[in-house]
Amino acid sequence: MEAYDLLVIGAGPGGYVAAIRAAQLGMRVGVVEKEKALGGTCLRVGCIPSKALLETTERLYEAKKGLIGAKVEGLTLDLPALMAHKDRVVQANTQGIDFLFRKNGIARHQGTARFLSDRKVLVEETGEELSARFILIATGSAPLLPPWAEVDFERVVTSTEALSFPEVPERLIVVGGGVIGLELGVVWHRLGAKVTVLEYLDRILPPMDAELSRAAERVFRKEGLEIRTRVRVQAVRPEGKGARVELEGGEVLEADRVLLAVGRRPYTDGLGLENAGLATDERGRIPVDEHLRTRMPHIYAIGDVVRGPMLAHKASEEGIAAVEHMVRGFGHVDYLAIPSVVYTHPEVAGVGYTEEELKEKGIPYKVGKFPYSASGRARAMGETEGFVKVLAHAQTDRILGVHGIGARVGDVLAEAALALFFKASAEDVGRAPHAHPSLSEILKEAALGAWERPIHL
Repeated sequence: MEAYDLLVIGAGPGGYVAAIRAAQLGMRVGVVEKEKALGGTCLRVGCIPSKALLETTERLYEAKKGLIGAKVEGLTLDLPALMAHKDRVVQANTQGIDFLFRKNGIARHQGTARFLSDRKVLVEETGEELSARFILIATGSAPLLPPWAEVDFERVVTSTEALSFPEVPERLIVVGGGVIGLELGVVWHRLGAKVTVLEYLDRILPPMDAELSRAAERVFRKEGLEIRTRVRVQAVRPEGKGARVELEGGEVLEADRVLLAVGRRPYTDGLGLENAGLATDERGRIPVDEHLRTRMPHIYAIGDVVRGPMLAHKASEEGIAAVEHMVRGFGHVDYLAIPSVVYTHPEVAGVGYTEEELKEKGIPYKVGKFPYSASGRARAMGETEGFVKVLAHAQTDRILGVHGIGARVGDVLAEAALALFFKASAEDVGRAPHAHPSLSEILKEAALGAWERPIHL
C-alpha cells in the first residue's frame, strides 16, 4: 500500500495548488484525479476555455462593429479554428500542471477515489489502496441539473457543451443570469446568435453590488442581448431539432439550443464520505472549521465542496492555507479580499462588501465613484462605458469594498483586493501614485472621492 504525508483528492485549482505547496513544504504528496488532463473543471471545461472564447470573440465583435479609424471588410467566422485555439489553450495549461507535478515530485494516480476509512482511499479503476497522514478533499463541483429540465446534452446543455457547439445557434436561450450564463451567452451573441437570458430574480448577477448589476443589465441590453428578469421557468425539454422552454403563466419559448446555467453543486458522488466518518450538510457541502478541517481533524476540504463562493482562486487560497496549517499549525484566507470578475465586455467586478451588505450589517460607509468617461486613457481607448465605486468606512476611512464595470476592470480591481488585504484606507489608495494615463487612475480617483473629493471630476 502506497503511503503519503498528504493525499489530495482532485486536481483542480484547489487540489493541484495545494499539492504543489505541500511538496514545497517537504511533504510526500499523492494526488488522485479521475480525468486524464489535470486542472479540473476550471482548466478543462470552465474558466480557461471560456476566457479563450471571450477574448477572441471580443476582437471579432469589435471588428464587425468597426474599429476606430479603420473599416474591416470581408470578415468571416472560422468556428473550427476558434475551437481549435480554445483547445490549444486548454492543452497548454493542463500540460503545464503535469510538468509542475513532475518538477515537485508529486505522484499521480488516475481514477476515482473512494474512502475505505478515514485514512485509506481506494482508486476504483486500478484497485490501488492509498493511505496518508493527511487527506485533502478538493473534488470541486458539477453543473446543477434542475428537476424541471430534460437534459440531452445536445439541444438542452450545460456549460460544458456550450463551450463546443459545432455551429452557431440561430436562437440560444440561457436559463440563469449569473456569471456562467452571461459569459457564454455573450460569446454566442458575438458570433451571431440571438440570445435570450432568463433570470428568476429581479436582476442579473444577483450576488454582486446592486448598482453594478443594474448597470451591467443596461449595457448588455444595449449590445443586443434580450434579458428578462422575474421569470420562472417551469420546464425545459428537447423538441424536434431544437428545444422548448415553458414559463409560468403559459408562455412558451423555442430555441435551437438551451443553456442551463442555474448554478453548480458540490461534487462528492461516489466518494464514500460515510466510510471516513463524514457527511454533507443540507446543501451538499462538507462542513469545515476556520482551518478547513472536517470533523476528522486530519481530513481537510476546500473549494467548491465547502462553504463560500465557487471561485477557482478561492479554492487555490484555501488549498495553500490548509496545507500550511497541516505543516506549520497556521493558515489563513482573507475571504473579504477575494475578488469576483465577470469576463464579458465590459467586465464586471467586485471585491469586499457590497452596499447592500453594509446596510444589512449597519456599518456606516461613504461612497466615492469615478466614471470611465472622465478617464483620459479610457477615452483614448474608446472605452468610456462604466465606473468604479469605492466604499469606505464613514469614520475610519478603511476600504470595505470596491466594485466596477468597464474595460479591463478586473485587472484594475487587483489593486483593490490588495488594498482590502492590507486594510488600506481610501486616502492610502488616493494618495498613492498611479501611472498616467492608465485605467488604474479610475480607482485612484474613486478612492479620492470616498476620502474627500476626486481631482478630475
